[in-house]
Amino acid sequence: MPPELPVICIMGPTASGKTALAIALKQQLGNAELISVDSALVYRGMDIGTAKPNATELALAPHYLIDIRDPVQSYSAADFRADALVLIREIQQRGNIPILVGGTMLYFKALLQGISELPAADEQIRAQLEAEAKQHGWAVLHQQLAAIDPVAASRIHPNDPQRINRALEVYRLTGQSLTDLTAKQPEPFPYKVHQFAIAPTDRTELHQRIEQRFMQMLAQGFQQEVQQLLDRGDLHENLPAVRCVGYRQMWDYLQGHTNYELMVNQGVAATRQLAKRQLTWLRSWPNLHWLKSEAKFEENLQAVISSLS
Repeated sequence: MPPELPVICIMGPTASGKTALAIALKQQLGNAELISVDSALVYRGMDIGTAKPNATELALAPHYLIDIRDPVQSYSAADFRADALVLIREIQQRGNIPILVGGTMLYFKALLQGISELPAADEQIRAQLEAEAKQHGWAVLHQQLAAIDPVAASRIHPNDPQRINRALEVYRLTGQSLTDLTAKQPEPFPYKVHQFAIAPTDRTELHQRIEQRFMQMLAQGFQQEVQQLLDRGDLHENLPAVRCVGYRQMWDYLQGHTNYELMVNQGVAATRQLAKRQLTWLRSWPNLHWLKSEAKFEENLQAVISSLS
């Protein structure tokens, strides 16, 4: 494996232009392959609401780690790290440059900074916790978590069933708290990495991009896409796939819990909140080169390429 081959990471908030930049970069370099870093793009049948690259884009630049899970399944940061490390090694062995592109900052953190060894999911324990929550409520389970792992409980909102379930699952499987297990020193990232973030300099511009894209998704048939998921009958609102931004709001609308106008407003607001969280991660990210969404496309492309020399 040529030691001089780098790993390129292109991060940024939703609707900032990451995918277009990554595809252009792959075409410009010639010897590059793309790996998606997105917790929603892993799911099959969730194309419109995730802004998944379309068939033309995927023909120009195939992405690994897209459409690898059914929406009823889970996919963790640890799963991503294991898959990405295998792909990076294989891509570099072919003499190519891995380009990782996406906005799931927890995945980037797990990959680049390492992740402590945690037990695999146990469906029996998860189902048991779901049953307990149905009987007593997630607030009671959050209180249980606070008793055994106050640090994790302070970070996890009482209305976040997915993370409450996982933290309690880890404790019941190992007898150790999630905080204690994640405090162990993880393995470092073994490759030279170049990290870029792309975002508009004006927050108003980003908000406009987000609203425009959400309206475009609706015009493309987002409601019908979520209706098909709902019609399956085996999915529910606590699954990670259904809790994805936009899907959760449309799911509530289709079940009659809200009206169309409120769903649109909530979907746009939730997407803006996602972008805010992504930017918060990025502002404290080490060794990061910033690119401007409003800059000329060629300028951003050349900024990335010139950094590799």
